[in-house]
Amino acid sequence: MSVGSYPLFHIKPMLLSLFRKDPAKKAARSLYETAVKQARSPYLYEVFATPDTVEGRFEQVSLHVYLILKRLQGEGADASQLGQKLFDTMFENMDDSLREMGVGDLSVAKKIRKLAEDFFGRSGVYRQAMAPEASDQALSNALSRNIYGQPGGARSSDLARYVRAVDLTFSKTALVQILAGKIEFPDPSSTQEDGPHK
Repeated sequence: MSVGSYPLFHIKPMLLSLFRKDPAKKAARSLYETAVKQARSPYLYEVFATPDTVEGRFEQVSLHVYLILKRLQGEGADASQLGQKLFDTMFENMDDSLREMGVGDLSVAKKIRKLAEDFFGRSGVYRQAMAPEASDQALSNALSRNIYGQPGGARSSDLARYVRAVDLTFSKTALVQILAGKIEFPDPSSTQEDGPHK
């Protein structure tokens, strides 16, 4: 099954005029698009062997959005506002995607509520697993449960190494750049100790 075969998280074109009066919303949209693009990286599915399913792609988008939100935490009012708008953008997009798939209004509301609960749950787990006192194994275990859906996911340690690299990259990224909606994820293959896997 090819990567990108699922309609969920399709980014729909939007008129720039919608954002002219709200720079933070425009920045949030840009950050979300960057996160989704990275979450679709074939390397994550073909090499890290993460599930290429609707659920698996939700987990990847959640992880990548969480990593941006983590960078914004504790950085003041503007960062907090951007974080909220990033969260809103993510779930507005999911709402649109579900409707495009033909899900009815009542079902959409229930599904979005469940997805939001899942996102908050994942975020709490990742926050604990990435705390300064937490071990690398803790993060690997968290990713194994959430991304792979089972203990001891085959490539969870590689994925954990990538997540740490993303976190480090973001910590070195100027806040003013992120507030402008610009952020860059590292190439997953460059984060592995033995280089790209074949």
